[in-house]
Amino acid sequence: MEPSLRLVPTQGPKAASLQDTSNSFGLHDTLTYGPRSIAAEVHTTSTIKDRLENWEETQDNVKLTMLRNVYGLHAPVRLLMERKTIAMNPHMPAFTTSNIHLDVLMGRDETLDTADFMMPTSEFRQPLDIHAEMEKKLRM
Repeated sequence: MEPSLRLVPTQGPKAASLQDTSNSFGLHDTLTYGPRSIAAEVHTTSTIKDRLENWEETQDNVKLTMLRNVYGLHAPVRLLMERKTIAMNPHMPAFTTSNIHLDVLMGRDETLDTADFMMPTSEFRQPLDIHAEMEKKLRM
């Protein structure tokens, strides 16, 4: 796949309508397109919603593509390797930790998000059974 310098996410897949899936008799072609789903035909998705959901991923792909064009293939590979290494969190699962290292590598260290200053009260509580939390972590 060719790396892209697209700044705005593409539109999501368009749901097929009855006109798109009809055969020569004007009926839905079940063998080719599968069973007809009325819910999928009625459900409309907003293109702006799809674009906002994929905004950060698209911007990250643009940055990685620009790194590749300027410095070569090793630069985005090394950055992705560092992100993966930093994302593994060996700390105690019972205690809340922030991953400032990953924020720096992702370029989010100078931005404020609602999660940065509006934490739910459930995150302030400490779990009562640390051993159960460690067992959950070991199972993963």
